[in-house]
Amino acid sequence: MKVELEKEKNNVVKMNIEFPAKDAVDAYNRASARISQHINIPGFRRGKAPRSVVEQHVGAERIKYEALETLLPKVFQQAIKENDLDVITQPTVESYDFNVGEDLKVTAKVEVRPEFELKEYKGLTVDVEEYVIPEDAYEKSLNNMLDRAVTYEVVVDRPAKEDDLVKFDFEGFTNGEKIEHGDGKNYTLDLANSKFIPGFAEQLVGHSVGEEFDINVNFPENYHEEKLAGAPATFKIKIHEIKQKVRPELNEEFAKKMGFDSVEALEKDIKDFLQKDKEARDRRSAELAVFDKILESVEIEIQPSMIEREQNSLLEEYKQRLAQQGFTYQQAVEQQGEEEIMKSTQEDAIKRIKNTLVIDKIAKLEKIDMNTNDMQAKVAEMQYSYGLDKTEVMKQLAMNPTMLSAVSQQILSEKVTEFLIENNKINYVAPKADKKKSSK
Repeated sequence: MKVELEKEKNNVVKMNIEFPAKDAVDAYNRASARISQHINIPGFRRGKAPRSVVEQHVGAERIKYEALETLLPKVFQQAIKENDLDVITQPTVESYDFNVGEDLKVTAKVEVRPEFELKEYKGLTVDVEEYVIPEDAYEKSLNNMLDRAVTYEVVVDRPAKEDDLVKFDFEGFTNGEKIEHGDGKNYTLDLANSKFIPGFAEQLVGHSVGEEFDINVNFPENYHEEKLAGAPATFKIKIHEIKQKVRPELNEEFAKKMGFDSVEALEKDIKDFLQKDKEARDRRSAELAVFDKILESVEIEIQPSMIEREQNSLLEEYKQRLAQQGFTYQQAVEQQGEEEIMKSTQEDAIKRIKNTLVIDKIAKLEKIDMNTNDMQAKVAEMQYSYGLDKTEVMKQLAMNPTMLSAVSQQILSEKVTEFLIENNKINYVAPKADKKKSSK
């Protein structure tokens, strides 16, 4: 057997493989025997039909394909190992010349990791804009905590205000016809956070329990039901109940209700959280800045197919995030434009690929690898994040090689990132003047 390699453009290696006629015939005969054991051929027991009969029954090409399936994996593995190829895809067969009784010739191609020179990555000085906790951050955090503890009480001595909850019946009409699914009984609406048609909630303000009245609105021009888009509508309303929000006071009773010994302990917890958030933001900014600094001096030729695969992966992640937020990809396209989305994801794909290549190169140069303790720590982290037990996490990783590879890469990335933070000087600097202020 002979294997010759040819380097092509875009980090592709072509393998020209030649098997001696005897090896090819042996593989062909074994493939024919295997196939005959799994098919029914009239007049023959399974596995006993001669090769010529199997060929007539399933076709010679089916047998050749089966023979190649057994011959090639070992050859590919051997060629990759002997030539120290850093492959990123499985080899694919481009063509083959398989005439039984003659030498078998196969042409296959495989993508390899882009080669590049990594210059300075240690001993750098990197300026990072320090995150400044906004002056009103504490007040906002405290108000958010108080807002989450809001209760509601029924009111009967006044009309509805703009921040009340109102329970009502409604029935909608447009062009004199009743709107399909445009009615409801005892519906409760938070007037301050309404997702109804613009102008609907505002017209409930000022009305009291027991009142019956009409609300006039226009459906948005981009409404999802085409026949209602932009159409005027009238809703008949009857109010049944009004509740006002009761916001708790910041006192010892509230602090203990939230799990703290005192108001001081609650306030300290908020301030500690804001400080930890600042440290996490600064750390993330430092990590990004270090990688950006390293990439400034790195030139990497990335093959289009590699970018396309990464971009497709990013698009799928983007669509999943949209779905979790209740949006569709089509809505995102209508809002942002598909060209802009594709441009953004392509840029992100190129940057992610470069970062990954740099991480792998540094890991190799510095002999940074993953060990059992690293995996155990990551499994524990996944247990906490997803609420799964250890057995379930390990089962998922064992059943999903892609997930296992992603987790392993994440661990390696974290270790290399820690190495870079420790071996480069991070110089935190004051943030630039607010652009909005400077533009006035």
